[in-house]
Amino acid sequence: MNAVTPDTEQSAPEERAGAVIPWFSPADRPSEGREHETAGLVEALGCELAFLSTVHLRNPSPSNLFSSGHLADLKTRLEAENCSICIVDGALTPVQQRNLERELGLKVIDRTGLILEIFGLRARTREGQLQVELARITYERSRLVRTWTHLERQRGGRGFLSGPGETQLEADRRMLDRTMKRLRTDLEDVRRTRGLQREGRVRAGTPVISLVGYTNAGKSTLFNRLSGADVLARDMPFATLDPTIRRIELPVIGDAALVDTVGFITDLPTHLIDAFQATLEEAMESDLLIHVRDRASASDEDQRADVIKVLERLEAESGHPLPPLIEAWNKADAIEPDRRESLAYAARIADDPKAVLVSAMTGDGMEDLVELIEAMLLRGAREFTVKLAPQQGRARAWLHAHGDVSSETGTETGETEMQVRLTDAAQGQFRVKFPETPLV
Repeated sequence: MNAVTPDTEQSAPEERAGAVIPWFSPADRPSEGREHETAGLVEALGCELAFLSTVHLRNPSPSNLFSSGHLADLKTRLEAENCSICIVDGALTPVQQRNLERELGLKVIDRTGLILEIFGLRARTREGQLQVELARITYERSRLVRTWTHLERQRGGRGFLSGPGETQLEADRRMLDRTMKRLRTDLEDVRRTRGLQREGRVRAGTPVISLVGYTNAGKSTLFNRLSGADVLARDMPFATLDPTIRRIELPVIGDAALVDTVGFITDLPTHLIDAFQATLEEAMESDLLIHVRDRASASDEDQRADVIKVLERLEAESGHPLPPLIEAWNKADAIEPDRRESLAYAARIADDPKAVLVSAMTGDGMEDLVELIEAMLLRGAREFTVKLAPQQGRARAWLHAHGDVSSETGTETGETEMQVRLTDAAQGQFRVKFPETPLV
């Protein structure tokens, strides 16, 4: 499976796809939200959705997942709708995928392959492309199955008792392993570069705020609203893939760095999380996480659980404790007035985590969100009295930029006495930069 390049996306005619969601018990019967999500994924791939159906499989077939009756119905409908792709929104083994392609006579993509194809379309930066390529090759390597006998080459070694030579499958695996090793080396360079950039922000006393959440929850729209940036924000899954960092100005604290991250999704492939480790570390080492939730979605609670599951996995694998977290209850403009009023009250009394009801689209609730962000960043800050001589203008400017100055008065001796709140990090930075000035 090769990721489609941006040029291909623009020039190729739109393909028609038929999608099917298999389910096996009443507990995993697809909801309306899941069907809407599948349709959105197909749209994000750049295909026209010819039909979407759900299939209850009581006894999944090991060879092709579907029963013979379901398979015959699916083939008939794909042919009638003139489809060139069949999307199975579930997990397929390599053998099942191969057999389905033989039976149906067209390309078959499972949920993991679908997400990887979309990621291939959305990656724009070198870092994003490296991560997508590593995830794609890891997936492809698992898809190598013995399909043709001619893949076995002529005898190798010497003598008439020599066994068969190297197979094409073994050669392909070795080639993919070499490519994966190179990509991991390149991504390690990315990780080091990001680490150096983080150290620079720490030295400058710049707090880092990361947006996390389910795909299509409105993270990029909120990112644009807070930062004034112009990041692609569309109503479809994975509209934004590459991590973006922008400077924002907070009323009290001053400069901060805002990070927009890739969206999470149900059944996010394990190797996809592994490939994006360098990017996701940025969120794990933030000073604050903002979990952006689509409160207009019927699947909001399930989506929240999926996001928390991924964050907990990252916490366990990275060894870093999760940063403090707040929730931005987004898309208030798409909620009925009565429910919006009850959600606004629920957000006001929410404590673990704290929450704010907002609309990134209209800007409603932004002031409350910024106020909560600053309150969380300043949590644990201590108040100090600082006396500065007239010539210590740099120290005074630094305190205004990195602390919460509550009062500033002049003394009879010409000094300036300031009352300022500083976080632990800011205290350490001030003492290093201005060792001659005590914090009392």
